[in-house]
Amino acid sequence: MTIATTSPVTGEVLKQFDELSPEELEDKLQRAAVAAASYRLTKHEQRAEWLSRAADVLEADSATVSELITTEIGKTLRSATDEVAKCVASLRFYAENGPRFLRDDEGAAAAAVGAQRTYVTRQPLGVVLAVMPWNFPLWQAMRFAAPALTAGNVGVLKHASNVPQTALYMEQLFREAGFPDDVFQTLLISSGRVEQVLRDGRVAAATLTGSEPAGRSVAAIAGDEIKRVVLELGGSDPFIVMPSTNLERAATVAVKARTLNNGQSCVNAKRFFVHADVYDAFLDLFTAKMGGLVVGDPMDDSTDIGPLATESGRDDVEAYVDDAVAKGATVVVGGKRPDGPGWFYPPTVITGVTGDMRMYGEEVFGPVAQVWPVASLQEAVDLANEHPYGLGSNLWTEDQSERDTFIRDIQSGMAFVNGNTSSYPEIPFGGIKRSGYGRELSDVGMREFMNAKTVWIGDPAR
Repeated sequence: MTIATTSPVTGEVLKQFDELSPEELEDKLQRAAVAAASYRLTKHEQRAEWLSRAADVLEADSATVSELITTEIGKTLRSATDEVAKCVASLRFYAENGPRFLRDDEGAAAAAVGAQRTYVTRQPLGVVLAVMPWNFPLWQAMRFAAPALTAGNVGVLKHASNVPQTALYMEQLFREAGFPDDVFQTLLISSGRVEQVLRDGRVAAATLTGSEPAGRSVAAIAGDEIKRVVLELGGSDPFIVMPSTNLERAATVAVKARTLNNGQSCVNAKRFFVHADVYDAFLDLFTAKMGGLVVGDPMDDSTDIGPLATESGRDDVEAYVDDAVAKGATVVVGGKRPDGPGWFYPPTVITGVTGDMRMYGEEVFGPVAQVWPVASLQEAVDLANEHPYGLGSNLWTEDQSERDTFIRDIQSGMAFVNGNTSSYPEIPFGGIKRSGYGRELSDVGMREFMNAKTVWIGDPAR
């Protein structure tokens, strides 16, 4: 597999990198293990200081890093700038809250278990392998790195092969911030060598964000090695619109929910279930707004949608749409890739999707929205739950009973009401069903890669 930066705007290979040799990979893993042995003993407050410095360095580098992200994957420069700002905020969140998250939990049942004192202390596992995707090249890696380093773990990053420069910047960032050498390293290796790294005895655990097949592979290896793993896989989030909501607001957010990151996000809303009483009105608003988006150069401030990140990704989206149309679906807007260079695909709205179409039960990773009329909230929830994925979900309503029903019955790891599904360092992120297991972010995500060690201390006089 070629490790290179390739422009999604022109298809031109801009910069290529050599893959690590077996000897270089061995050296990096050994250095990670040595670093883990000492880093785990650092003070919580010292880690917080380094995280804070990393935030300052990244903030100062924002313009350069944002342009790099846009160059590598084609997201708009505005979107890349927002991504960098989110990473800065995450670093500061863990710098401010990490020491508190890492306090021992004092037990209240010492007498009941015959002890003088009981408590739970959380300790790092050691070297954690992160296998990350290209779509949010800095944020996906940062939402692993910030909590993992806060916890006292050491990270080795196997990033997607089309974002090598962003991956190498991550290593540089933590080194420049003052973290000890080798606490965070980037591994420029192909996906075929992930198994070797995960099976290595010096690697304690892994986290993967990516496709369902990649998740299955990593989960199988981790299971065989009895190593902890967190999986954040695909999503085909439902976006449910009920009559009591503000349709203008719902349609505006729906466009953002479907086209964020050029439509290449696991938590993009992809299936829109709209109550029949407001279906026509919502579809008109939504279609007009989707059709009005500007597709073009992602470095241009006037551009809303840049190219898709890879040629194969654009071809996949096109194939999903062509399959649906051939089987009777209707394209309301978009649906045809433009002529010329680059991997562009227009914002597209499709109605009449049925179960025999590929996009019904799979994830379309591009700016394509499927819209259905439904007779009730229950029908919408039932249709949403038929899908094998269960990552995020959205409901738009002012009715409290509908909110309660949605939160109780929707099969997803996250339920957002009157807002767009997103990730925040303050709250847990993750899914169920084929969207994976485990959580990222907040104290919950940080503790995924920590040993909750029970401590029982008896009375020596007894």
